[in-house]
This record gives sequence, C-alpha cells and structure tokens, in this order.
Amino acid sequence: MTGQVTSVDRWVVRLRDELTRDDALSELRVVLMRGLSHAFHGKGGGESFCEDVAQETLLRILDKLDQFAGRSKFTTWAMSIAIRIGTSQLRRKMFKDISLNSADSEDNLRLQWAVEDSLSVEQQGEQLAVLEKLKSLICSSLTDRQRQATESIMHGMPVEEIAARSNSNRNAVYKLIHDARVRLKSGLESAGYTAEEVLTAFA
Repeated sequence: MTGQVTSVDRWVVRLRDELTRDDALSELRVVLMRGLSHAFHGKGGGESFCEDVAQETLLRILDKLDQFAGRSKFTTWAMSIAIRIGTSQLRRKMFKDISLNSADSEDNLRLQWAVEDSLSVEQQGEQLAVLEKLKSLICSSLTDRQRQATESIMHGMPVEEIAARSNSNRNAVYKLIHDARVRLKSGLESAGYTAEEVLTAFA
C-alpha cells in the first residue's frame, strides 16, 4: 500500500525522530550486542569490548543514516559497521606493542620462518643460508619504509594497520611491499639463488 512504512524504513524513521530515537537506539544496541558477542567470542572480545564497539557503532550509524540505501536489512547493515569497528579495535590491540620501527637494524630483524627439524642436515643448511641472505638483503637493500612494511607483514600485521600507523593508505603500502619484493628477488638472484631454489629449500 502506497505510503506504508516498511520494517527497514521504520528503523531509519525512528532513529531520525527525537521522540523515538532513544528507544530505537536501546533496541538496536541489544541486536548489536548479540551479534558482536557471537562474532568475537573466543577472539579476545569480552562483554566490555562488545559494549564499547556497540556504543561506537550506534554513534557511527546516526552519523551515516543517509548512507543506508535499503539494499539489505537495516540490522544487517548496522552489524556490518559493528564488525568492521570491532575488527579494527582488535587489530589495534593485537599489534599495539609491535613498532613499525622494529626493523631499524639487522639485529632486531625477526623472520617468521623457521627451519624444519624434520629435514636433513643438508636441507636445513640450505634453508638457513637462504634466510640469512634474505635477512641481510632486507637490512641492506630496502629503504627504511620498505623495511618497516616488510617486517610488519612478517609479524602478521594487516596492511590496514600498517597504513593507519604510517598515516598512509592501502595502495601506498601495497606499492611499498611490491617494490620491496622486487628488490629482494633481484638481490637473491644476484647472490646466485633462483626462485626455484628458494622454493625447493622450503618445499
């Protein structure tokens, strides 16, 4: 029927109306808390964490109401915002003690790869040789920014977090990492290692 307000539209209408906003926010908070508790269970997201994320999400939703296009349920759209905020907060918490400057010297460089104990002595020697050369190349052939981005990736830090910490963006970080890989590949080849030999050492 023309003019009928759908269930999706009702959320937006209630959130825009000062008389119904508080009740709508309270109901939406319950929905968000239920979804966040499920999404981040066992991932370091306790009740207080979910509370903080839910409150930030509600503020973000009020600010972005005009961006809701109705292509999905309003609660689905709201939860997608909450998940993004929660994931971002967990990443910041996870990597807060890892500095982008941790690759300042060769002594501080920590490669994630480990030599396999099950391999033969000869194969372990090959792996160690490749790792030592790679470690040397990272410290000697990369720019400071390339080195910082490369080690951060080795620590498992997401590209988004590297970009945020360096006041940059995803594309710029991807470019840094790409250029670093090109330099490292060239350095390994100059040292006599082919791509096949490197892959074989870690097969």
